[in-house]
Amino acid sequence: MLDFSKSDGLVPVIVQDAQTLEVLMLGYMNEEAWQKTQAEKRVTFFSRSKNRLWTKGEESGNFLEVVGLHIDCDKDTVLIKARPVGPTCHTGSRSCFDTDYNQNFLLQLEQIIKNRYEFPADESYVNRLRSKGINKIAQKVGEEAVETVIAALTETEHDFINETSDLFFHLLVLLREKGISLETIAKNLESRHQ
Repeated sequence: MLDFSKSDGLVPVIVQDAQTLEVLMLGYMNEEAWQKTQAEKRVTFFSRSKNRLWTKGEESGNFLEVVGLHIDCDKDTVLIKARPVGPTCHTGSRSCFDTDYNQNFLLQLEQIIKNRYEFPADESYVNRLRSKGINKIAQKVGEEAVETVIAALTETEHDFINETSDLFFHLLVLLREKGISLETIAKNLESRHQ
């Protein structure tokens, strides 16, 4: 149970993208906002400037759909893992924090590939590759792996980065074709590490 008594009835709330783990924003909740967030599965804050409840996206449509709610050990801070519907920041950025790059773009790319599978478009490379079947997808992973090794041994750093990027991309397509997520791979790696 959250302790709202420590800071005049408000607790800080950190919102994190459930897919990429990027921190999206910080807000505050009172008990009523906390209850509404749990009930509606959309993040609602207590706006200190408006002095009222404010559901993120109520005007823009850029809601934060709740995936998980986590209370800290002191019971006075909340971490919300959310699925953003559009940009989070009022400036149009994905995050309210000005970070140089999306540190978890591989997870975002996994979502883009999934979207290409669910909504195929003729001009999409993913769609064209998928139409050739799993044998061709697996072959592309093998080709890119060989090209990555060659670049690592005999070519420039720039070439190596490009070939490694191609390898990761095609491996993500193969994982999608097999119905396996990066989360599954990460959990497997984590279990091996222990």
